[in-house]
Amino acid sequence: MSEYEKIDAYLEKNLDKSLGELAKLVAQPSVSAQGVGLKECASLVADMLRSRGFTAEIMETEGAPVVFAERRGKSDKTLLFYNHYDVQPPEPLELWDSPPFQPVIRDGKMYGRGISDDKGHIVSRLHAIDAILAADGDLPCNVKFIIEGEEETSSVHLNDFIRANTEKLKADACVWEFGSVDHRDVPIQYLGLRGICYVELSVESLDTDVHSGLGGSIFPNAAWRLVWALSTLKGPDERIRIPGFYDDVKPPTARDRELMEALPEVADEYKQRYGVRQFIKGLTGGVDLRVEEVFTPTCTLCGLTSGYQGPGSKTVLPAKASAKVDFRLVPDQKPEDILMKLRKHLDAEGFEDVRIEFLGGEPAARTEPDDPFVGIVVKAAEEVYEEAMQLVPMIGGSGPNYPFVHDLGLPVATAGLSYPDTRAHAPNENIRIDLYLKHARHMARVIREFAK
Repeated sequence: MSEYEKIDAYLEKNLDKSLGELAKLVAQPSVSAQGVGLKECASLVADMLRSRGFTAEIMETEGAPVVFAERRGKSDKTLLFYNHYDVQPPEPLELWDSPPFQPVIRDGKMYGRGISDDKGHIVSRLHAIDAILAADGDLPCNVKFIIEGEEETSSVHLNDFIRANTEKLKADACVWEFGSVDHRDVPIQYLGLRGICYVELSVESLDTDVHSGLGGSIFPNAAWRLVWALSTLKGPDERIRIPGFYDDVKPPTARDRELMEALPEVADEYKQRYGVRQFIKGLTGGVDLRVEEVFTPTCTLCGLTSGYQGPGSKTVLPAKASAKVDFRLVPDQKPEDILMKLRKHLDAEGFEDVRIEFLGGEPAARTEPDDPFVGIVVKAAEEVYEEAMQLVPMIGGSGPNYPFVHDLGLPVATAGLSYPDTRAHAPNENIRIDLYLKHARHMARVIREFAK
């Protein structure tokens, strides 16, 4: 048997054991938005790493603790894995087919909150390390893990943690927390993430809600006040009206467009999966749709709260109103700059009374598509997936990759076990067990080839 045949045989033989370990991790709630189970989960993750010969520390922050672990290898090269142990809230519970923190296997899939995002990635990578240790007796290079507990709440303390621990986190390359195959089962290499500036806008016009017959003609209405303020942010043409909002936008390069042109058509798949009847801005599909999807910043109204929204009627004039708004940012926009421009814009429009609460943010960051480490990850995938990895220059989502790219100076490559119906952040979150095994096989190859 070849070296990789031995590794693959180990992974296959010990798959059930690894899934059992994953089930134990998923069964531990760790909801960062609710502050539930974070210290307990960090302790569990640290113990899992220690059982594999890693020195592991649980490092406190102003929020959830960060787990840092390291094991020396045969070469001086160092590979850093970034993951997170926190998960999204499981609600609405009634839409789950089985309890979210009681993982179950059905029809070749394993279900549970956080099983794809991100606990499956953690344990599958540990499964790969087990196979290497069984085959070689040692790691071929130094391996470090940084596993945080606030990714699902915008990693608000991670930047400061990284800047305070740059020497501890020093490495040569980084494997990111997620990755996936697309609807064709082709593995995707995501080379960058958009940034984000997430805010809550709120207005309080009265001390208490009032009967609408009493106050409707003479009292200010917080809901209307907020709606009028929101209407100044973006027009029917979908262009964001905050002065200077687009000043720092860096347009896609010719290489970016080349990579986007190589991607498959998504219009019909989006229509079928999400029920999209038509795309905005007159887009119909093709490369223009794919470029617009990730290289244009956004202003998204994520939620509105005011007054009475229960069944039947209640004639009330609301005293308070609030809205959650996210701005997805592209290179080289910065959340602090957008926050400043938003405040200045609202004031100029006469909405000084609209409060802004900054709920988190991070700039966009990217790795060059032709970086040698990206090449290692891409080549290592071919044997496992029997498909060439498709390069995507940037995706629409956000994550804390900026300090890894710009403060630690690392090329960041993605790889993972997700697929289009993984339902991360939704009820019945799941992984496909075949992709869990493939990810472990892929990671074993990445570690060994990187060491060379």
